[in-house]
Amino acid sequence: MLQLTPGQHIHFIGIGGAGLSAIARILLERGFKISGSDLQSSALTAALAADGAQIYRGHDPAHLQGAQLVLASSAVAPQHPEIRAAQAQGIPVCKRRDILAALLQGHHSIAVAGTHGKTTTTAMIVHILQQADRDPSFIVGGTMGSSGKNAAVGSGSAFVIEADEYDNMFHGLRPDAAVITNIEHDHPDFFKSPQQLQAAFRTFAALLPAQGLLVACADDRAAAQLLRERRARGLPALSYGIASRQADWRATQLHDDGERTAFTVQRGAQRLGEVRLRVPGAHNVLNALAALAIAAAQDLPFAPAAEALGSFRSTARRFELRGSRDDVILVDDYAHHPTAIRANLRAARLRYPQRQIWAVWQPHTYSRVQQFMPAFLRAFDQADHVVITPIYPAREAPIAGISSRRLAATMPAHYAASLADAVRILRQQVRPPALVLIFSAGDADQIAGDYLQPEARRDARA
Repeated sequence: MLQLTPGQHIHFIGIGGAGLSAIARILLERGFKISGSDLQSSALTAALAADGAQIYRGHDPAHLQGAQLVLASSAVAPQHPEIRAAQAQGIPVCKRRDILAALLQGHHSIAVAGTHGKTTTTAMIVHILQQADRDPSFIVGGTMGSSGKNAAVGSGSAFVIEADEYDNMFHGLRPDAAVITNIEHDHPDFFKSPQQLQAAFRTFAALLPAQGLLVACADDRAAAQLLRERRARGLPALSYGIASRQADWRATQLHDDGERTAFTVQRGAQRLGEVRLRVPGAHNVLNALAALAIAAAQDLPFAPAAEALGSFRSTARRFELRGSRDDVILVDDYAHHPTAIRANLRAARLRYPQRQIWAVWQPHTYSRVQQFMPAFLRAFDQADHVVITPIYPAREAPIAGISSRRLAATMPAHYAASLADAVRILRQQVRPPALVLIFSAGDADQIAGDYLQPEARRDARA
């Protein structure tokens, strides 16, 4: 296991990312000297800088001065100038999975994995524990709505961490309890087949000790299979679900009143009570069930855990209400997989049945669009209108024949040649009452802010 010593100087390449910024936050609060570089500044890097981290915009080997360890993002290529400089100077270079065991050492660790829902489920568990004065340490893959933080060092024994499957990051964990929300093929640039992804989750589940608890969704076939395998070995496991009548934790009587998604919780044959969530959709009901199961395993009674969920606010970019103008509501969501897009549109339709729904989609990576093209074409059935922006490439080069213009012509949908063009289309064509739901894991979240600017609205009417 990698050894860490407080006061050690650790340099982060790609420090602005959700995963690395959170680790940097934890280490900074524990007394490490932190520096980091990224191509863009952000609120996360600004917060780190304000608390003492040295943040560089852009990449340069000179940024490594004094560093004793380098932590590189999975998106960083091996030929990156700072990596090559570190290797030339004999400075160890590692990835997230290499540092996680040392980071969580001495804590009761709760890891939340899954293709969809892991950020929200992690945040829900953290919020419940915080409301119960358990003060957990945590790493969440998004900024929590209640605190504005994506990581913190707490005084309690629990460390709740989002377990990212990309680059097999979660294989660096040694959790005491684990949640698997679902398993569906994603990240085709790394996982070349559904079987490869499922094998990665099987390895993750096997990292639990014999006395460790697995909590998995019974409504998801692949997650339920891992649950059955653990139970067949006589090891602790709990299921949750809506459709599965055999689930240990089950939600019934789901309904949305326009402000809250309400449901009744049953544990086995026992009716525990009602939960009323601010966040919409059946997928968030499942996330809440997983959080309640973990809370019970931490010896928290149902009533205060359910009350805590009632005050839970969505993490940033997870059905995040950005504002409204002239009876047009703007919502930002991180969904970039067809299943997640479909689930959020269904939730939007239930929450806002009287509004026209405009979906603005920034496709994320060429390989994902190529792999899931048929599913993407079916994912927007609940939207009245769709606007597609150029593909956000992230770490990828273009793939011949894969383009947003072609997607728009096939669906059909409005094609926006730029984010500014998307704002123009919305200003000209959206008629109230309406909901604009922006799907982006890239930079298209700025569309909401640009649309809502009063001066821009006046210019558009001129």
